[in-house]
This record gives sequence, C-alpha cells and structure tokens, in this order.
Amino acid sequence: MAAPTARYGGTRRTILLAALPVAGFTAWAIWHLYTVARAFGGHGNSLAFAWAFSFLLLWWVPLSWMERPATTTDRQQRQLDDLVVIVQVPVYNEDEAALRACLQSLLDQTRLPDRVAVVDDGSTDPMLGVKAWFLRAADEAQITATWVRQANAGKRHAQTTALQHDDSDIIVTLDSDTVLDTNAIAEGLKPFADPKVTSVAGLVAVLNTRTNWLTFLTVMLYTPFTRGFRSAQSVLKRVTVNSGTLAFYRGDVIRRYLDSYAHETFLGQPMQMNDDSLTTFYGLLHGDAVHQPTSVGYTLVPATFSAYRRQQMRWMRGTFARTAWWWRYAPLHSPVFWMPLLEVVQLLMSIVVPVALLLQPQARHDLAAIGWSTLLVGVGVNYMISLRFFMLSRSDEPLWLHVLLFLSAPIAGLWRILIVKPMYLWAMCSFWRVGSWGTRAKVEVGLG
Repeated sequence: MAAPTARYGGTRRTILLAALPVAGFTAWAIWHLYTVARAFGGHGNSLAFAWAFSFLLLWWVPLSWMERPATTTDRQQRQLDDLVVIVQVPVYNEDEAALRACLQSLLDQTRLPDRVAVVDDGSTDPMLGVKAWFLRAADEAQITATWVRQANAGKRHAQTTALQHDDSDIIVTLDSDTVLDTNAIAEGLKPFADPKVTSVAGLVAVLNTRTNWLTFLTVMLYTPFTRGFRSAQSVLKRVTVNSGTLAFYRGDVIRRYLDSYAHETFLGQPMQMNDDSLTTFYGLLHGDAVHQPTSVGYTLVPATFSAYRRQQMRWMRGTFARTAWWWRYAPLHSPVFWMPLLEVVQLLMSIVVPVALLLQPQARHDLAAIGWSTLLVGVGVNYMISLRFFMLSRSDEPLWLHVLLFLSAPIAGLWRILIVKPMYLWAMCSFWRVGSWGTRAKVEVGLG
C-alpha cells in the first residue's frame, strides 16, 4: 500500500470562508447564552460568570492558530543530515498488511533512517514472511535493520530491547500500524536545528477513515487534540504528550532513563501504559517539546466499539495517573503544571454548572431556553475548534469528504459528552488498573 501524501496548510481560502460565518455564529451563540444567563434574577450574574469562565478554559483554541512548522537554513539542514536516526517499531499481534505498509513507508522516506529495529513482543503469528522481505529490502536500501522476537513482556520492554545497545542521535518511536508520509522523517527532524528542542511530536492522521461510521467519527474526535490543543502547547514549547504513533527524541535523553522507563511502577504494580507521555516528560526535563505538523503519520483506529473502548480506557487511565507526575515535578510557573489542572477544572465545571442549573427553580422552569442556547453554543464551539481539521489536505481524501467530516463536528461533540466523558470519569475511578499492552489479544483492525 502506498502512503497518502499530505500538504500542511490546507486550502486557506476554504478555511477563511468557513471561519468567518463560524466565528460570527459562535460569537452570537455565546452572547445569546450570556443574555439568557443574565435574565435570571438573583443568581443570574453568577451563572453568567460560570459560563464565561468555562469559555476561558478554551484558551488553546486561538493559540493553536499561532503554530508554525519549523524550517531550516541550508547550514542547519546539512547538520541534520549528519544525524544518525533510528526508528524502533514494537510489534504485538499486528495485522500483517498493516505492518508491511508501515515498514514499506520507512523505505519510501525522502530522508531514510539509518537504522530500523523491529521487536516482536511475542505475537501469536511471527510473520516470518514480512521479516524476510523487510530485512532484504532494508539491506538493499542500505539501512541497518534488525528483527528480534522475544517473549511477551510489554511495549516498553520491546522498545528497550530495540534501544539498549544503540547510540543514535535521534530516536523515532513508531507504532506498527502507522504508515508514514514520505516526508515524515525529514520534516520531523527540522525542529532539532534548535539545540533546546529535545522531543518532537508528529501530526497524527487517521488512515482508515472510510471503514465505518466509528472510524469516520474518530477523525473529528482526534482533531481537537492532534491539531488544536497540541498545537497550542507547541507554541509554548511545552507539549505534554507525544503520540507513540510518531515522535522524535534526542537519543542521549531517552537512553539516560531507559532502565526507569522499562521498570516504572504505579501503586506497586508494573506501569506499561502511557509510555508516550513518560518519554515526552523525560524530554521536558531537559529542554523544549514541540509539534511539527508537517511530519505526518497515518494510523489505524479501532473499527469496533469494544476495541475503541479498550483503547480509550487505557489512554485515559494512563493520562490521569500521569497528571500526578506533572503536578509533582513541573515547576509551579510552568505551563506543564497548569495545563492538566485546567483540564481537570474544565471537566468538573462541565458537571457542576448543569447541576447548579437544575437546583435553581427558575432555571428548571426555563430549561428549554437554556438547553436551546447551550446547544447553539455547543454547535458553534465545535465548529470553531474543528476548523483546524482543514489545515491538512491529503491525496486520498477529496474536498467533499473533508466538508462532510467537518459537518459531523457537532455529532463528535455530542459523542464526547455522552460517551467519552462518562468513560473518563470511570477511568478516574479505576486508574489503578494498569496493564501491559492492554489493547488486543489478537489482531483487531487491519488494512482490509
């Protein structure tokens, strides 16, 4: 399978034409909600203040538009070309076609990696055919490639096996179901021209968009974080989570923590989930963490609700557990301390404000007006956030599909309220359940 080609920046005219009416509608909807809140006697001002404070928690929306991809001078590019780059690919019960496409995309890079280390963490199928093909193809491309099969020990141990004897300048983490854009590595290296940068997040895009309604909806569910919140964090040079899908790190930083990385414990039991936030945290201890939106990796997302639920619960539990790390180790003046705190506050506000409304007799009497106003605001805000989706145009997705995806933004917003938020609350109540890979005992999604 040939990887799609991507162009960051999208169709600026489309973005502008969409932004003007969306911005106007959102502003009108927010003002309408504000006037409804002020209409209540006695508690009107406090209600209006609560809504206003809730919108302040969306600080990252305007900031995300200030993101600019890193570029290099000719001199800087020559220095980057001299760096030794290793890509490590941990594999566990992966679809054979997806793994082959992943490895083929490495061979198709405009900037080839110097080394590729594949570690099969005890998959049911050893995929000997893929192994033989890749080692032969990598040798022809003059890439040093290894393929190790070990007893199942978890993703982190697979990564450690790949890196324990390596001395590369840059380490690239790549999931085995990710297909890279041809310029992914070349673009992902550019931020390292700044010596202060220690880690770089690639832009995550969905590969199997058109498999079914769930994968279609997941595209818009991903957008606020992958092209919004993370972009805003990058402006501050404080990205807190690089997706393991595609990320870049300075080798000396990661090697310093390899032992603690593989043997992290949480509440007395081995911690294997949320590996990407931990490696990002290591980078933040020594420098800046940024996002490079021109370095694109296309990933397979779950096509069944059961697989989707397991993936989300694993991410949510790991993120909630990691929040304690950010609060403990990040300086009080750092955005790394305040960003997760504001996320928790936003979650609590989304519960407290509706409950406070229902406790007021007048609010219950005018529930229809409040509900209608809240719906208008929700639609406007979701469309405003989802405008970032248009920042990436792809060879395999026509404009009409992007418009259809954009129109589904309010449905994705409703999904977050009815499905994702209850799941996150349950994850908070069961965060101590930290397993190993935790996602699949067999292949769950493939290119077919």
